[in-house]
Amino acid sequence: MKLTQKIALAALVLAALAACKTQYELLLESNDADAKYEAAFDLFSEGKYAKASQLFESLSVITNGTARDDTVQYYWGLSNYRAKDYLTAETNFERFISNFPRSPFAESAEFLRLDCMFRGCYRYELDQTPTYKAITAISEYLIRHPGTEYRTVCDHMLDDLNGRLERKAFESAYLYYKMEDYMASRVALRNVLKDNAENRYREDILYYIAMSSHKYASLSVPAKQKERFLVFYDDYFNYVGEYPDTDRARELEKLYKKAKEKY
Repeated sequence: MKLTQKIALAALVLAALAACKTQYELLLESNDADAKYEAAFDLFSEGKYAKASQLFESLSVITNGTARDDTVQYYWGLSNYRAKDYLTAETNFERFISNFPRSPFAESAEFLRLDCMFRGCYRYELDQTPTYKAITAISEYLIRHPGTEYRTVCDHMLDDLNGRLERKAFESAYLYYKMEDYMASRVALRNVLKDNAENRYREDILYYIAMSSHKYASLSVPAKQKERFLVFYDDYFNYVGEYPDTDRARELEKLYKKAKEKY
């Protein structure tokens, strides 16, 4: 085949491919703001959020600085949010808040950014840096908007995030107990309560503090046992003073009475 024929054939192939472009693909490449705007909202209302997001992103270049700018930017973020692309949506909303602080969509964008941050937090076993950032952001939002309609949801998010931190603190200290390092276990568990006396795992913590001191005393050389059981007595009374009617209280009471028979 001659070179000229090859060029002609290639041109025909390209023309055929161009003819096969969908209306959506043609809209993405178009500079027709009105057509893009209408199509983007049609896709959004149909629940085709990923495609809507692409159109809003493309449209944002055309509407930049116009009366439609904040609407396009907000729905770009909302489309990503509805598509469950929370990382991108968080970036969208953060930029929106910075660029349009007085927009009618501003408070909604602030809340949705928080929700994206919340959804981006990890399980308690993993790094909790995003959790601390989300707690700070939610708390600051509630200070700025004390009467917000989203308060109940924000309170729920804060409770959930604080629960992760409290569980991580407890589990990290409890790990020493599972490793049978009872002296370190007692110290670590006490430190958890020192940092946060209202930790929701307080009963578990007080119980394992008492168990740690009992096991540490029991495993000590005889010359050290009396002194170390005195520590257990204190821990026992701390637990039963708060939780007197539990099975654990009865378990600890048996250990206490047995120890008292010897010392």
